[in-house]
Amino acid sequence: MDSINKNQPEKNKENLLGENAIKKIKLLAKKAESCFFCTNINGGNFSTRPMAPEQIDDDGNFWFLSASDSHKNKEISIDASVQLLFQGSPHSDFLSINGRAEISRDKNKIDELWDGIMKTWFTEGKDDPRITVIKVAPTDGYYWDTKHGEAVAFTKMIIGAIAGKTLDDSIEGTVKV
Repeated sequence: MDSINKNQPEKNKENLLGENAIKKIKLLAKKAESCFFCTNINGGNFSTRPMAPEQIDDDGNFWFLSASDSHKNKEISIDASVQLLFQGSPHSDFLSINGRAEISRDKNKIDELWDGIMKTWFTEGKDDPRITVIKVAPTDGYYWDTKHGEAVAFTKMIIGAIAGKTLDDSIEGTVKV
């Protein structure tokens, strides 16, 4: 079976490593602002919930605050493998990250990540004894994006549809930190 990419006249595949991967990860994750945080990914019936990373550091690590008594924390304590799924717009900015999660009670990191709205979940404020920090260190992933932005991508799609040609401005590939 032939791939749709066979009809693509432009380069649309680029695998990214190291610093280039981190730049792409940060760009796409920040556009999305939130993700589906998946745990129990090796057990068949995975668990997922929406979460927003509080920070993405210069090494590409994602930082979240979470309740110590959550299902997520319990599942991570059994298997640290996680997957984060981001979608920044309806037609681009897709990112899937596989990583290893680590739970801590690092008070300095909690202070750094704390935002007043979090009192919704941690009613005793940043000193709530249930607060934990989850660090997700990415191992690899996959992205789908546009090369030149949504306006150019849309224009190329329209021209391609009129001309009967595949003019897709997408770019996709692996990311490996």
